[in-house]
Amino acid sequence: MADPLSLLRQYHVNQKEIVEKDLKILFGEFAWPKNVKTNYMIWGSGKDGQAKEYYTLECLLFLLKNINLSHPVYVRHAAAENIPVVTRPDRKDVLAYLKGETAASASIDKSAPLEIPTQIKRTAEDSHESAAKKPRYEEMQFQKVKETLAARLDAPRETIVTINNIKSLSEAMSVEKIAEIKAKRLSKKRTTIKGHDDIEMGSEVRAMLDYDLDVTKDIVSRERQWRTRTTILQSNGKQFAKSIFAILQSVKAREEGKSRPMTMSVQAITPRPTIPVKSAPPVERYNRYNQPGYNRYDQERLHKDETEGFKIDLLGSYSGLSLKSVTDGTLNKNKSTPPTPSTPVISSSINQTPGKSPIITPQNKRVSRTPIIIIPAANTSLITMFNAKEVLQDLRYIGNEEKKAQGGKRDNEILIHRMRNGESVPYRVIDNPQKLSPVDWERVVAVFVMGPAWQFKGWPWDGNPVEIFSKICAFHLKYSDMKLDANVAKWAVNVIQLSKIKRHLDRAALMTFWEKLDLYIAKSKPFLRY
Repeated sequence: MADPLSLLRQYHVNQKEIVEKDLKILFGEFAWPKNVKTNYMIWGSGKDGQAKEYYTLECLLFLLKNINLSHPVYVRHAAAENIPVVTRPDRKDVLAYLKGETAASASIDKSAPLEIPTQIKRTAEDSHESAAKKPRYEEMQFQKVKETLAARLDAPRETIVTINNIKSLSEAMSVEKIAEIKAKRLSKKRTTIKGHDDIEMGSEVRAMLDYDLDVTKDIVSRERQWRTRTTILQSNGKQFAKSIFAILQSVKAREEGKSRPMTMSVQAITPRPTIPVKSAPPVERYNRYNQPGYNRYDQERLHKDETEGFKIDLLGSYSGLSLKSVTDGTLNKNKSTPPTPSTPVISSSINQTPGKSPIITPQNKRVSRTPIIIIPAANTSLITMFNAKEVLQDLRYIGNEEKKAQGGKRDNEILIHRMRNGESVPYRVIDNPQKLSPVDWERVVAVFVMGPAWQFKGWPWDGNPVEIFSKICAFHLKYSDMKLDANVAKWAVNVIQLSKIKRHLDRAALMTFWEKLDLYIAKSKPFLRY
Protein backbone atom coordinates (compact mmCIF):
# COMPACT_ATOMS: atom_id res chain seq x y z
CA MET A 1 0.00 0.00 0.00
CA ALA A 2 1.33 3.45 -0.92
CA ASP A 3 2.15 5.77 1.99
CA PRO A 4 2.45 9.59 1.78
CA LEU A 5 6.11 9.71 2.93
CA SER A 6 7.44 7.34 0.25
CA LEU A 7 5.35 9.03 -2.48
CA LEU A 8 6.61 12.46 -1.41
CA ARG A 9 10.20 11.19 -1.64
CA GLN A 10 9.56 9.52 -5.04
CA TYR A 11 7.91 12.59 -6.58
CA HIS A 12 10.63 14.91 -5.27
CA VAL A 13 13.49 12.72 -6.52
CA ASN A 14 11.88 12.25 -9.95
CA GLN A 15 10.89 15.95 -10.08
CA LYS A 16 7.22 15.20 -10.63
CA GLU A 17 4.53 17.76 -10.00
CA ILE A 18 2.82 17.68 -6.60
CA VAL A 19 -0.60 19.37 -6.68
CA GLU A 20 -2.27 21.08 -3.70
CA LYS A 21 -6.01 21.45 -4.18
CA ASP A 22 -8.99 21.81 -1.81
CA LEU A 23 -6.97 21.16 1.39
CA LYS A 24 -5.56 18.00 -0.21
CA ILE A 25 -2.19 17.02 -1.62
CA LEU A 26 -2.38 15.03 -4.86
CA PHE A 27 0.15 12.47 -6.08
CA GLY A 28 -1.25 11.48 -9.46
CA GLU A 29 -4.41 9.50 -8.72
CA PHE A 30 -3.81 9.36 -4.93
CA ALA A 31 -4.79 12.13 -2.55
CA TRP A 32 -4.35 12.74 1.19
CA PRO A 33 -5.48 15.60 3.43
CA LYS A 34 -2.77 18.14 4.19
CA ASN A 35 -2.80 17.36 7.89
CA VAL A 36 -2.41 13.59 7.42
CA LYS A 37 0.33 12.10 9.62
CA THR A 38 3.28 10.30 8.02
CA ASN A 39 5.32 7.56 9.68
CA TYR A 40 8.34 9.82 10.32
CA MET A 41 8.68 10.32 14.10
CA ILE A 42 9.50 13.69 15.63
CA TRP A 43 12.83 13.81 17.47
CA GLY A 44 12.47 13.06 21.18
CA SER A 45 9.03 11.40 20.97
CA GLY A 46 8.47 7.75 21.88
CA LYS A 47 11.20 7.78 24.56
CA ASP A 48 10.83 7.29 28.34
CA GLY A 49 7.21 6.22 27.97
CA GLN A 50 6.15 9.25 25.93
CA ALA A 51 3.62 8.94 23.12
CA LYS A 52 4.91 8.83 19.55
CA GLU A 53 4.37 11.94 17.42
CA TYR A 54 4.75 12.14 13.64
CA TYR A 55 5.32 14.89 11.08
CA THR A 56 2.38 15.80 8.83
CA LEU A 57 2.52 15.68 5.04
CA GLU A 58 2.01 19.45 4.79
CA CYS A 59 4.95 20.05 7.15
CA LEU A 60 7.40 17.97 5.05
CA LEU A 61 6.16 19.44 1.75
CA PHE A 62 6.62 22.98 3.08
CA LEU A 63 10.20 22.10 4.04
CA LEU A 64 10.92 20.93 0.49
CA LYS A 65 9.48 24.15 -0.94
CA ASN A 66 11.74 26.25 1.33
CA ILE A 67 14.78 24.00 1.22
CA ASN A 68 17.11 26.88 0.29
CA LEU A 69 16.16 29.01 3.30
CA SER A 70 18.14 28.93 6.53
CA HIS A 71 16.46 27.24 9.47
CA PRO A 72 15.49 30.44 11.40
CA VAL A 73 13.99 32.02 8.25
CA TYR A 74 12.17 28.76 7.44
CA VAL A 75 10.70 28.68 10.97
CA ARG A 76 9.41 32.24 10.65
CA HIS A 77 7.77 31.51 7.28
CA ALA A 78 6.14 28.35 8.66
CA ALA A 79 4.84 30.20 11.74
CA ALA A 80 3.39 32.92 9.51
CA GLU A 81 1.41 30.33 7.53
CA ASN A 82 0.49 28.32 10.66
CA ILE A 83 2.31 25.17 9.46
CA PRO A 84 4.20 22.83 11.84
CA VAL A 85 7.99 22.98 11.46
CA VAL A 86 10.66 20.27 11.22
CA THR A 87 12.92 20.55 14.26
CA ARG A 88 16.60 21.30 13.82
CA PRO A 89 17.81 17.82 14.99
CA ASP A 90 15.59 16.20 12.33
CA ARG A 91 16.23 18.66 9.48
CA LYS A 92 19.41 17.07 8.09
CA ASP A 93 18.08 13.50 8.31
CA VAL A 94 14.70 14.42 6.78
CA LEU A 95 16.26 16.23 3.82
CA ALA A 96 18.76 13.41 3.21
CA TYR A 97 15.90 10.89 3.00
CA LEU A 98 13.56 13.03 0.86
CA LYS A 99 16.37 13.90 -1.57
CA GLY A 100 17.20 10.22 -2.04
CA GLU A 101 20.67 10.48 -0.48
CA THR A 102 19.79 7.77 2.06
CA ALA A 103 17.58 4.74 1.45
CA ALA A 104 16.15 4.59 4.98
CA SER A 105 16.06 6.45 8.28
CA ALA A 106 16.03 5.32 11.89
CA SER A 107 13.17 7.72 12.65
CA ILE A 108 10.78 6.01 10.20
CA ASP A 109 8.31 3.90 12.20
CA LYS A 110 7.26 1.05 9.92
CA SER A 111 4.64 -0.12 12.42
CA ALA A 112 2.84 3.24 12.51
CA PRO A 113 -0.82 3.25 11.31
CA LEU A 114 -1.22 4.82 7.89
CA GLU A 115 -4.31 6.48 6.44
CA ILE A 116 -5.68 4.97 3.25
CA PRO A 117 -5.55 7.45 0.35
CA THR A 118 -8.56 8.50 -1.65
CA GLN A 119 -8.53 7.85 -5.40
CA ILE A 120 -9.27 10.82 -7.59
CA LYS A 121 -11.98 10.47 -10.26
CA ARG A 122 -11.62 12.01 -13.68
CA THR A 123 -12.86 15.53 -14.07
CA ALA A 124 -15.57 16.60 -16.48
CA GLU A 125 -13.03 18.15 -18.83
CA ASP A 126 -11.06 14.91 -19.10
CA SER A 127 -14.21 12.89 -19.75
CA HIS A 128 -15.40 15.38 -22.39
CA GLU A 129 -12.04 15.27 -24.16
CA SER A 130 -11.93 11.48 -24.21
CA ALA A 131 -15.51 11.33 -25.48
CA ALA A 132 -14.68 13.68 -28.34
CA LYS A 133 -11.86 11.44 -29.51
CA LYS A 134 -14.00 8.28 -29.61
CA PRO A 135 -16.87 7.79 -32.09
CA ARG A 136 -20.29 8.03 -30.54
CA TYR A 137 -22.81 5.30 -31.21
CA GLU A 138 -26.50 5.94 -30.91
CA GLU A 139 -28.85 3.66 -29.05
CA MET A 140 -30.74 2.96 -32.29
CA GLN A 141 -27.66 1.37 -33.85
CA PHE A 142 -27.20 -1.00 -30.91
CA GLN A 143 -30.88 -1.87 -31.00
CA LYS A 144 -30.67 -2.62 -34.73
CA VAL A 145 -27.72 -4.99 -34.21
CA LYS A 146 -29.57 -6.82 -31.43
CA GLU A 147 -32.69 -7.27 -33.58
CA THR A 148 -30.65 -8.60 -36.52
CA LEU A 149 -28.89 -11.18 -34.36
CA ALA A 150 -32.18 -12.26 -32.80
CA ALA A 151 -33.82 -12.64 -36.22
CA ARG A 152 -31.01 -14.86 -37.45
CA LEU A 153 -31.35 -17.10 -34.41
CA ASP A 154 -35.14 -17.39 -34.81
CA ALA A 155 -35.06 -18.08 -38.58
CA PRO A 156 -36.65 -21.46 -39.55
CA ARG A 157 -34.32 -24.23 -40.61
CA GLU A 158 -34.49 -25.61 -44.11
CA THR A 159 -34.80 -29.24 -43.06
CA ILE A 160 -35.49 -30.90 -39.78
CA VAL A 161 -32.92 -33.57 -39.00
CA THR A 162 -33.90 -36.36 -36.66
CA ILE A 163 -31.94 -39.24 -35.38
CA ASN A 164 -34.12 -41.72 -37.27
CA ASN A 165 -33.34 -40.03 -40.62
CA ILE A 166 -29.61 -40.33 -40.18
CA LYS A 167 -28.11 -43.11 -42.30
CA SER A 168 -24.65 -44.17 -43.11
CA LEU A 169 -23.14 -42.39 -46.15
CA SER A 170 -21.79 -45.64 -47.56
CA GLU A 171 -25.33 -47.12 -47.55
CA ALA A 172 -26.86 -44.13 -49.38
CA MET A 173 -24.40 -43.88 -52.29
CA SER A 174 -21.46 -45.59 -53.81
CA VAL A 175 -17.80 -44.81 -53.24
CA GLU A 176 -17.42 -43.24 -56.71
CA LYS A 177 -20.34 -40.89 -56.01
CA ILE A 178 -18.81 -39.79 -52.68
CA ALA A 179 -15.44 -39.07 -54.35
CA GLU A 180 -17.18 -37.06 -57.08
CA ILE A 181 -19.04 -34.91 -54.52
CA LYS A 182 -15.81 -34.22 -52.61
CA ALA A 183 -14.01 -33.13 -55.78
CA LYS A 184 -16.89 -30.85 -56.81
CA ARG A 185 -17.04 -29.27 -53.34
CA LEU A 186 -13.29 -28.62 -53.30
CA SER A 187 -13.32 -26.98 -56.75
CA LYS A 188 -16.29 -24.81 -55.79
CA LYS A 189 -14.60 -23.75 -52.56
CA ARG A 190 -11.55 -22.53 -54.45
CA THR A 191 -13.55 -20.35 -56.85
CA THR A 192 -16.04 -18.81 -54.41
CA ILE A 193 -15.64 -16.20 -51.67
CA LYS A 194 -17.31 -15.78 -48.33
CA GLY A 195 -21.01 -15.04 -48.44
CA HIS A 196 -22.35 -11.54 -47.78
CA ASP A 197 -24.63 -12.53 -44.95
CA ASP A 198 -22.47 -10.70 -42.32
CA ILE A 199 -21.53 -7.76 -44.54
CA GLU A 200 -24.76 -5.96 -43.81
CA MET A 201 -24.09 -5.66 -40.08
CA GLY A 202 -20.33 -6.26 -39.93
CA SER A 203 -19.39 -2.62 -39.40
CA GLU A 204 -22.03 -2.11 -36.72
CA VAL A 205 -21.04 -5.23 -34.75
CA ARG A 206 -17.37 -4.27 -35.04
CA ALA A 207 -18.12 -0.77 -33.82
CA MET A 208 -20.01 -2.08 -30.82
CA LEU A 209 -17.17 -4.45 -29.93
CA ASP A 210 -14.59 -1.69 -30.28
CA TYR A 211 -16.61 0.52 -27.96
CA ASP A 212 -16.76 -2.24 -25.33
CA LEU A 213 -13.02 -2.77 -25.74
CA ASP A 214 -12.29 0.93 -25.10
CA VAL A 215 -14.40 0.91 -21.95
CA THR A 216 -12.63 -2.23 -20.71
CA LYS A 217 -9.21 -0.70 -21.35
CA ASP A 218 -10.22 2.40 -19.42
CA ILE A 219 -11.27 0.29 -16.42
CA VAL A 220 -8.12 -1.85 -16.51
CA SER A 221 -5.85 1.22 -16.72
CA ARG A 222 -7.19 2.47 -13.37
CA GLU A 223 -6.70 -0.85 -11.57
CA ARG A 224 -3.93 -1.16 -8.97
CA GLN A 225 -2.45 -4.44 -7.84
CA TRP A 226 -2.94 -4.80 -4.10
CA ARG A 227 -0.54 -7.64 -3.28
CA THR A 228 2.12 -9.61 -5.12
CA ARG A 229 4.14 -12.62 -4.08
CA THR A 230 7.04 -10.26 -3.34
CA THR A 231 5.17 -7.72 -1.19
CA ILE A 232 3.36 -10.44 0.77
CA LEU A 233 6.72 -11.65 2.11
CA GLN A 234 7.81 -8.19 3.23
CA SER A 235 7.32 -7.29 6.89
CA ASN A 236 6.83 -3.70 8.01
CA GLY A 237 7.27 -4.07 11.78
CA LYS A 238 10.02 -6.67 12.05
CA GLN A 239 13.72 -6.20 11.42
CA PHE A 240 15.32 -9.59 10.99
CA ALA A 241 18.85 -8.20 10.79
CA LYS A 242 19.04 -7.48 14.52
CA SER A 243 18.05 -10.98 15.67
CA ILE A 244 19.94 -12.84 12.92
CA PHE A 245 23.18 -10.89 13.38
CA ALA A 246 23.01 -11.41 17.14
CA ILE A 247 22.65 -15.17 16.66
CA LEU A 248 25.55 -15.26 14.19
CA GLN A 249 27.76 -13.24 16.54
CA SER A 250 26.96 -15.54 19.47
CA VAL A 251 27.74 -18.62 17.36
CA LYS A 252 31.02 -17.07 16.22
CA ALA A 253 31.97 -16.12 19.77
CA ARG A 254 31.12 -19.59 21.01
CA GLU A 255 33.27 -21.19 18.31
CA GLU A 256 36.16 -18.88 19.14
CA GLY A 257 35.78 -19.73 22.80
CA LYS A 258 35.91 -23.47 22.05
CA SER A 259 38.98 -23.08 19.85
CA ARG A 260 41.06 -21.51 22.62
CA PRO A 261 44.12 -23.57 23.65
CA MET A 262 43.41 -25.76 26.63
CA THR A 263 45.70 -25.34 29.64
CA MET A 264 44.66 -28.66 31.13
CA SER A 265 47.39 -31.29 30.71
CA VAL A 266 46.54 -34.88 29.99
CA GLN A 267 47.21 -36.95 33.05
CA ALA A 268 49.28 -40.05 32.85
CA ILE A 269 47.33 -43.26 32.81
CA THR A 270 47.83 -45.40 35.89
CA PRO A 271 47.10 -49.10 35.48
CA ARG A 272 44.42 -50.62 37.59
CA PRO A 273 45.55 -52.97 40.34
CA THR A 274 45.05 -56.61 39.52
CA ILE A 275 42.20 -58.09 41.48
CA PRO A 276 42.57 -61.86 41.96
CA VAL A 277 39.46 -63.77 41.08
CA LYS A 278 38.85 -66.53 43.58
CA SER A 279 35.33 -67.38 42.62
CA ALA A 280 34.42 -69.80 39.89
CA PRO A 281 34.58 -68.43 36.36
CA PRO A 282 31.28 -67.05 35.10
CA VAL A 283 29.16 -69.12 32.81
CA GLU A 284 29.91 -68.43 29.15
CA ARG A 285 27.11 -67.20 26.91
CA TYR A 286 26.49 -68.77 23.53
CA ASN A 287 24.81 -67.31 20.53
CA ARG A 288 22.79 -69.08 17.89
CA TYR A 289 25.97 -70.24 16.13
CA ASN A 290 27.16 -71.97 19.35
CA GLN A 291 30.09 -69.54 19.65
CA PRO A 292 31.04 -68.00 23.01
CA GLY A 293 29.89 -64.35 23.32
CA TYR A 294 31.68 -61.36 24.78
CA ASN A 295 32.26 -61.35 28.54
CA ARG A 296 33.99 -58.45 30.28
CA TYR A 297 35.39 -60.79 32.95
CA ASP A 298 37.30 -62.95 30.42
CA GLN A 299 40.38 -60.67 30.40
CA GLU A 300 40.80 -61.14 34.15
CA ARG A 301 40.90 -64.91 33.70
CA LEU A 302 44.02 -64.70 31.48
CA HIS A 303 47.55 -64.71 32.88
CA LYS A 304 50.90 -63.65 31.48
CA ASP A 305 51.87 -67.26 30.76
CA GLU A 306 48.88 -67.52 28.42
CA THR A 307 50.07 -64.68 26.15
CA GLU A 308 52.61 -67.00 24.43
CA GLY A 309 55.53 -64.63 25.11
CA PHE A 310 53.96 -61.51 23.55
CA LYS A 311 54.16 -58.28 25.53
CA ILE A 312 50.44 -57.81 25.98
CA ASP A 313 49.08 -55.61 28.75
CA LEU A 314 45.96 -57.45 29.74
CA LEU A 315 44.62 -54.52 31.78
CA GLY A 316 45.76 -51.73 29.48
CA SER A 317 43.53 -49.08 27.98
CA TYR A 318 43.67 -46.56 25.16
CA SER A 319 41.60 -44.05 27.14
CA GLY A 320 42.99 -40.51 26.96
CA LEU A 321 45.35 -41.26 24.05
CA SER A 322 45.16 -39.80 20.58
CA LEU A 323 44.79 -41.88 17.42
CA LYS A 324 48.26 -40.82 16.23
CA SER A 325 49.98 -42.09 19.37
CA VAL A 326 48.24 -45.47 19.00
CA THR A 327 49.05 -45.90 15.29
CA ASP A 328 52.68 -44.69 15.68
CA GLY A 329 53.39 -47.21 18.41
CA THR A 330 54.25 -44.59 21.03
CA LEU A 331 51.98 -46.20 23.58
CA ASN A 332 54.82 -48.08 25.31
CA LYS A 333 56.96 -44.92 25.45
CA ASN A 334 54.21 -43.05 27.21
CA LYS A 335 53.65 -45.90 29.61
CA SER A 336 57.38 -46.25 30.35
CA THR A 337 57.49 -42.74 31.80
CA PRO A 338 56.55 -42.71 35.47
CA PRO A 339 53.29 -40.99 36.24
CA THR A 340 53.72 -37.51 37.58
CA PRO A 341 51.26 -36.07 40.06
CA SER A 342 49.04 -33.37 38.72
CA THR A 343 50.20 -29.88 39.58
CA PRO A 344 47.68 -27.37 40.90
CA VAL A 345 46.71 -24.37 38.80
CA ILE A 346 46.41 -20.98 40.43
CA SER A 347 43.68 -18.81 38.92
CA SER A 348 45.28 -15.47 38.13
CA SER A 349 42.71 -14.01 35.72
CA ILE A 350 41.14 -11.86 38.47
CA ASN A 351 43.01 -9.50 40.73
CA GLN A 352 43.21 -11.09 44.16
CA THR A 353 41.61 -9.28 47.06
CA PRO A 354 44.27 -7.94 49.46
CA GLY A 355 44.57 -10.04 52.60
CA LYS A 356 43.07 -13.16 51.01
CA SER A 357 45.05 -16.12 49.79
CA PRO A 358 44.47 -17.33 46.24
CA ILE A 359 42.34 -20.41 45.85
CA ILE A 360 44.13 -23.38 44.28
CA THR A 361 42.09 -25.56 41.98
CA PRO A 362 43.33 -28.97 40.83
CA GLN A 363 43.59 -29.48 37.10
CA ASN A 364 41.22 -32.38 37.06
CA LYS A 365 38.43 -30.47 38.82
CA ARG A 366 35.54 -29.65 36.54
CA VAL A 367 34.83 -25.90 36.31
CA SER A 368 31.19 -24.81 36.36
CA ARG A 369 29.83 -22.91 33.34
CA THR A 370 26.66 -21.57 35.03
CA PRO A 371 26.45 -17.74 34.93
CA ILE A 372 26.07 -15.83 38.22
CA ILE A 373 23.82 -12.80 38.80
CA ILE A 374 24.33 -10.61 41.89
CA ILE A 375 21.42 -8.66 43.38
CA PRO A 376 21.38 -6.20 46.33
CA ALA A 377 20.94 -7.54 49.86
CA ALA A 378 19.03 -4.46 51.09
CA ASN A 379 15.26 -4.72 51.53
CA THR A 380 14.79 -1.27 49.96
CA SER A 381 15.81 -2.63 46.56
CA LEU A 382 13.04 -3.46 44.09
CA ILE A 383 14.64 -6.88 43.44
CA THR A 384 15.67 -9.08 46.39
CA MET A 385 15.94 -12.77 47.16
CA PHE A 386 12.19 -12.75 47.90
CA ASN A 387 11.04 -11.85 44.37
CA ALA A 388 14.12 -12.54 42.18
CA LYS A 389 12.62 -15.73 40.75
CA GLU A 390 9.39 -14.01 39.71
CA VAL A 391 11.22 -11.00 38.24
CA LEU A 392 13.95 -12.81 36.28
CA GLN A 393 12.35 -16.18 35.48
CA ASP A 394 8.62 -15.40 35.20
CA LEU A 395 9.18 -11.77 33.97
CA ARG A 396 6.49 -10.58 36.41
CA TYR A 397 7.13 -8.07 39.18
CA ILE A 398 5.84 -8.78 42.70
CA GLY A 399 6.71 -6.42 45.57
CA ASN A 400 8.74 -7.64 48.52
CA GLU A 401 5.95 -6.97 51.01
CA GLU A 402 3.42 -8.82 48.86
CA LYS A 403 5.80 -11.78 48.54
CA LYS A 404 6.32 -11.87 52.31
CA ALA A 405 2.56 -11.81 52.86
CA GLN A 406 2.27 -14.85 50.58
CA GLY A 407 4.69 -16.75 52.81
CA GLY A 408 7.80 -16.35 50.66
CA LYS A 409 11.15 -17.31 52.20
CA ARG A 410 14.52 -15.67 51.81
CA ASP A 411 17.09 -18.14 50.47
CA ASN A 412 20.84 -17.72 50.46
CA GLU A 413 20.94 -18.31 46.72
CA ILE A 414 18.46 -19.18 43.96
CA LEU A 415 18.83 -21.22 40.78
CA ILE A 416 16.51 -19.86 38.10
CA HIS A 417 15.86 -21.43 34.71
CA ARG A 418 15.28 -19.59 31.45
CA MET A 419 13.94 -21.16 28.25
CA ARG A 420 16.16 -20.21 25.31
CA ASN A 421 16.12 -21.88 21.88
CA GLY A 422 13.98 -24.69 23.27
CA GLU A 423 16.44 -25.48 26.11
CA SER A 424 16.38 -24.69 29.83
CA VAL A 425 19.44 -22.63 30.82
CA PRO A 426 20.26 -22.25 34.56
CA TYR A 427 21.44 -19.03 36.21
CA ARG A 428 22.69 -18.70 39.80
CA VAL A 429 21.33 -15.68 41.73
CA ILE A 430 23.05 -14.55 44.98
CA ASP A 431 23.05 -11.45 47.19
CA ASN A 432 26.30 -12.08 49.15
CA PRO A 433 29.29 -11.74 46.80
CA GLN A 434 31.77 -12.18 49.68
CA LYS A 435 31.37 -15.97 49.38
CA LEU A 436 32.56 -16.03 45.78
CA SER A 437 36.01 -17.37 44.99
CA PRO A 438 38.27 -15.85 42.29
CA VAL A 439 37.22 -18.70 39.98
CA ASP A 440 33.55 -17.91 40.63
CA TRP A 441 34.08 -14.25 39.75
CA GLU A 442 34.85 -15.37 36.19
CA ARG A 443 31.21 -16.48 35.95
CA VAL A 444 29.62 -13.24 37.26
CA VAL A 445 27.79 -11.73 34.30
CA ALA A 446 25.30 -9.23 35.79
CA VAL A 447 24.80 -7.08 38.88
CA PHE A 448 21.79 -5.02 39.95
CA VAL A 449 22.84 -1.60 41.25
CA MET A 450 21.02 0.39 43.94
CA GLY A 451 23.04 3.64 43.73
CA PRO A 452 25.33 4.02 46.78
CA ALA A 453 28.98 3.13 46.18
CA TRP A 454 29.21 1.18 49.48
CA GLN A 455 27.36 -1.67 47.75
CA PHE A 456 30.69 -2.70 46.18
CA LYS A 457 32.75 -2.70 49.36
CA GLY A 458 35.01 -5.77 49.49
CA TRP A 459 34.58 -6.52 45.75
CA PRO A 460 37.52 -7.24 43.44
CA TRP A 461 39.04 -4.42 41.39
CA ASP A 462 39.34 -2.41 44.68
CA GLY A 463 35.56 -1.94 44.72
CA ASN A 464 35.76 0.72 41.98
CA PRO A 465 32.28 0.85 40.30
CA VAL A 466 33.69 2.23 37.04
CA GLU A 467 36.11 -0.69 36.66
CA ILE A 468 33.52 -3.21 37.86
CA PHE A 469 30.97 -2.09 35.27
CA SER A 470 33.59 -2.41 32.52
CA LYS A 471 33.87 -6.13 33.32
CA ILE A 472 30.31 -6.95 34.49
CA CYS A 473 27.01 -5.91 32.88
CA ALA A 474 25.17 -3.58 35.30
CA PHE A 475 21.41 -2.96 35.61
CA HIS A 476 19.22 -0.65 37.72
CA LEU A 477 15.54 -1.43 38.41
CA LYS A 478 13.28 1.52 39.27
CA TYR A 479 9.72 2.78 39.02
CA SER A 480 8.97 5.11 36.12
CA ASP A 481 7.85 7.94 38.43
CA MET A 482 10.96 7.75 40.65
CA LYS A 483 13.89 10.13 40.24
CA LEU A 484 17.04 8.50 38.87
CA ASP A 485 19.90 8.22 41.35
CA ALA A 486 22.81 10.60 40.70
CA ASN A 487 25.44 7.83 40.79
CA VAL A 488 23.43 5.61 38.45
CA ALA A 489 23.06 8.49 36.00
CA LYS A 490 26.83 8.89 35.63
CA TRP A 491 27.70 5.15 35.64
CA ALA A 492 27.48 2.75 32.68
CA VAL A 493 24.26 1.14 33.92
CA ASN A 494 21.24 -0.14 31.94
CA VAL A 495 18.10 1.36 33.52
CA ILE A 496 14.90 -0.74 33.52
CA GLN A 497 11.71 1.17 34.37
CA LEU A 498 8.52 -0.44 35.69
CA SER A 499 5.05 1.01 36.11
CA LYS A 500 3.40 0.85 39.53
CA ILE A 501 -0.03 0.23 38.03
CA LYS A 502 0.35 -1.34 34.58
CA ARG A 503 1.53 -4.86 35.36
CA HIS A 504 0.98 -6.01 31.76
CA LEU A 505 4.03 -3.96 30.73
CA ASP A 506 6.41 -5.84 33.04
CA ARG A 507 7.27 -8.59 30.57
CA ALA A 508 8.31 -6.19 27.79
CA ALA A 509 10.45 -4.12 30.19
CA LEU A 510 12.15 -7.12 31.83
CA MET A 511 12.84 -8.79 28.47
CA THR A 512 15.37 -6.02 27.79
CA PHE A 513 17.44 -7.41 30.66
CA TRP A 514 17.86 -10.78 28.93
CA GLU A 515 18.46 -9.20 25.51
CA LYS A 516 21.32 -7.04 26.78
CA LEU A 517 22.70 -9.88 28.92
CA ASP A 518 22.81 -12.31 25.96
CA LEU A 519 24.74 -9.80 23.87
CA TYR A 520 27.19 -9.17 26.72
CA ILE A 521 27.85 -12.90 27.36
CA ALA A 522 28.29 -13.61 23.65
CA LYS A 523 30.83 -10.80 23.39
CA SER A 524 32.73 -11.02 26.70
CA LYS A 525 32.19 -14.49 28.20
CA PRO A 526 31.23 -16.96 25.47
CA PHE A 527 32.67 -19.91 27.42
CA LEU A 528 29.65 -19.83 29.77
CA ARG A 529 26.39 -21.68 29.17
CA TYR A 530 23.66 -19.22 28.16
